[in-house]
Amino acid sequence: MDRSRQLRLGAFLRPVSIHTGAWRYPGAFPDANFNIAHYKRFAQTLERGRFDAIFLADHLAVLNMPMDALKRSATTPSFEPMTLLSALAAVTDHIGLIATASTTYEEPYHVARRFASLDHISGGRAGWNLVTTSNPDSARNFGHDEHMAHGERYTRAREFYDVVTGLWDGWADDAFIRDVDAGVFFNPDRLHVLNHKGPELTVRGPVNIARPVQGWPVIVQAGSSEAGRQIAAETAEAVFTSQGTLADGQRFYADVKARMEQFGRDRDHLKILPGVFVVVGDTLDEARRKRALLDSLVHYDSAIASLSIALGHDASKFDPDAPLPEIPESNASQSGRERAIALARRENLTVRQLAQRLGGYAGLTMLGTPAMIADQMEEWLVTEGSDGFNVMFPYLPGGLDDFVDRVVPELQRRGLFRQEYEGKTLRENLGLPRPANRFFPN
Repeated sequence: MDRSRQLRLGAFLRPVSIHTGAWRYPGAFPDANFNIAHYKRFAQTLERGRFDAIFLADHLAVLNMPMDALKRSATTPSFEPMTLLSALAAVTDHIGLIATASTTYEEPYHVARRFASLDHISGGRAGWNLVTTSNPDSARNFGHDEHMAHGERYTRAREFYDVVTGLWDGWADDAFIRDVDAGVFFNPDRLHVLNHKGPELTVRGPVNIARPVQGWPVIVQAGSSEAGRQIAAETAEAVFTSQGTLADGQRFYADVKARMEQFGRDRDHLKILPGVFVVVGDTLDEARRKRALLDSLVHYDSAIASLSIALGHDASKFDPDAPLPEIPESNASQSGRERAIALARRENLTVRQLAQRLGGYAGLTMLGTPAMIADQMEEWLVTEGSDGFNVMFPYLPGGLDDFVDRVVPELQRRGLFRQEYEGKTLRENLGLPRPANRFFPN
């Protein structure tokens, strides 16, 4: 076991907590997901805790569940991620800023320009979470009656990646000479016009901003399906995944890292960061009581809607007190469906029990004292279950403060986590190389 490795920690804000009851928890900020003052506080607290990055997930539809459930959801209003991260760049100095942008409903030119801009604004701290949108309700907001099929989404995503990174490489690092005496702003010999014409996309270029500070913003991927693993192994530098047990994490880790080697990539140039829901207490019993109170704040209308989204089928028609019936495949997220079904079968849950778990959070959870949580994180790290974690806080600000003020010092005491940032850019802090420019290698 390699005990010299150190944890990488991201903070998952969706837009604040993934737990449906978080906004109702005593002492929580009910308006946290739509209040810039709160977000500044959270970002600065995370930077004080030396977190690698803030990660903003995104959703492209409001009307994606029945109104009885929707009216209970705190995630309905939220900031557009790139706008919010640009604001947070101005009040932080070191922490990475990662946002989701969909390859299904975005255009490569827009994505390339926005992320290059964020990278320059932040001094090299941007990351792009490359996703294929799995929510069929999003299609109707972008002029489509039907959602793009799963395989087609990943085919488009792979080409999308090539186009965006090609646009970033369109300017050499030294293209902008700004020769005042000669009156020449940039060197035309250091400009490449992409002229991409592919099966899915046609983009001329160049993008109208200099090459990003990091060469490319850090590429993040969040799928766990077969197609998701393959694109991650080929392109990603960090993977946000959902693995419910250490054994699951070890299998996923070994699989994706082995696939990387087939593409000639260094295993250390991709960080696998499972999402983990952390509840800190003075004792294990106190942490369990906190979690029980949090789960009790999830209404069944909201819980059954969460189950329907996970399964890709209307779960409200199922007998709530019977086992989960057989669920056919759908065009929704395959990994989300598989996790929900596996949980129901593994723990012999009724539809009602499964819905209540998913309505709160049913993924990897660590509860207990700071030492107990550090023990679990250390085990995942040294046994190659992960390279770190994408931490989910049960409620804010309390859950975030507990982690930064209590868990982080314990991890630092054990030598598992940094005392200070290693560099100025997100790549430097994650130990990732700056990519060479494919058009201007020197």
